[in-house]
Amino acid sequence: MIIRAYEQGDLSQMIPIWNEVVEEGTAFPQEECLDMVSGAEFFASQSHCGVAVEDGTVYGLYILHPNNIGRCGHICNASYAVASHSRGMHIGERLVTDCIKTARELGFLVLQFNAVVETNTRARRLYEKLGFTQLGVIPNGFRMKDGSYEAICPYYIEL
Repeated sequence: MIIRAYEQGDLSQMIPIWNEVVEEGTAFPQEECLDMVSGAEFFASQSHCGVAVEDGTVYGLYILHPNNIGRCGHICNASYAVASHSRGMHIGERLVTDCIKTARELGFLVLQFNAVVETNTRARRLYEKLGFTQLGVIPNGFRMKDGSYEAICPYYIEL
């Protein structure tokens, strides 16, 4: 499996993976799914999109972009999506590791996650294993798909 920059031909596989996480309603803040038009625009608007690919199949992806503008534009943010049938295969770890490398190459100094849902223990363990620092806990920071609220845990790593 390789991690590489996405290509237009990957969109038909990327969009369902992204939408699966959106529809689960437990990790991404987005509520609207992407179609081929909005997905192409969304992924093209990022500083970088990486995909985990093997034998022409996309198993996961990430988006990387500035977290803010101007005097805080050196801080980036990222989101990761792995197809549910591929979870547990360490694809997320490979995506995060590649994202860190790419963020450095793009000149970012810090990678910050604004809203890691507290109950997303697999992601939190991975980020901590890779050297991210948790900044605290924000109670009721994320509205789950069922309407309940969960705390969020911001994380960062210096690049």
